[in-house]
Amino acid sequence: MTINRYLHLIAGFVIVLSVILSQIHSPYWIYFTAFVGLNLMQSAFTNWCPMMTILRKLGVKEG
Repeated sequence: MTINRYLHLIAGFVIVLSVILSQIHSPYWIYFTAFVGLNLMQSAFTNWCPMMTILRKLGVKEG
């Protein structure tokens, strides 16, 4: 898999997990969902995402 596919997989997983946690544990988890969404929006404009940097350091190939 490529960096972009991993990025989509991780972002989707974190969003679903935080929504579930906001329903079972605390409604404040929804802020984490908003953080991930805002980070995805800024990466669309800047072409930089912290997770992409981490994945590059782990040796995931570019797409």
